[in-house]
Amino acid sequence: MPDQPEDRPYHHGSLRTALLDAAERGLRAHGADQLSLRDLAREIGVSHAAPRRHFPDRQALLDALAEAGFARLDNALRTALKTADDFPGRVRAAAKAYTRFATDNSALLELMYTSKHRPGAHRIVQAAEAPFGLMNDLVVEGQEQGALQEGPPERIGVVLFATLQGIATLRNGNLVPPELLDGLVDTAVEQFLRGARP
Repeated sequence: MPDQPEDRPYHHGSLRTALLDAAERGLRAHGADQLSLRDLAREIGVSHAAPRRHFPDRQALLDALAEAGFARLDNALRTALKTADDFPGRVRAAAKAYTRFATDNSALLELMYTSKHRPGAHRIVQAAEAPFGLMNDLVVEGQEQGALQEGPPERIGVVLFATLQGIATLRNGNLVPPELLDGLVDTAVEQFLRGARP
């Protein structure tokens, strides 16, 4: 006979982390609509009331997942940017890091973007500012070096972002085989740099 909820322990060494990890697995497998705090508690072996110590409701859990996703994206981009010295190499490294994140974490990325636009999602918007700020700074760097045309950096950057997001969407929809991903990104970056020159 399965354990009754009161038979399971309330405490867990790193409950918040365990819940987020389990939630991300559930997100990948079933989507955000199927996530429930009760099911996650059962999966990690704690009482059904234990998750509420960290997440008062399901929306709080989803918001925390989205925030953590933006922090991971920011870390991936920062790490990638350190691998190249010249501007074209930095754009290429950041573009590949973004598309890899977007294709390895497609369900999470969708949650991140939809959560960001939910009314009252101030913490998620703030979390998103770090990775988007990095990309904006990269465009400004290109403008200062004369590699990119002058003008609002957001307008130039959105062209690159839309291209990369489009490639990731094609890959996530199985319209592009995985082995072509890096080559497509290289081509996209080359065309972007050529088309955005002064």
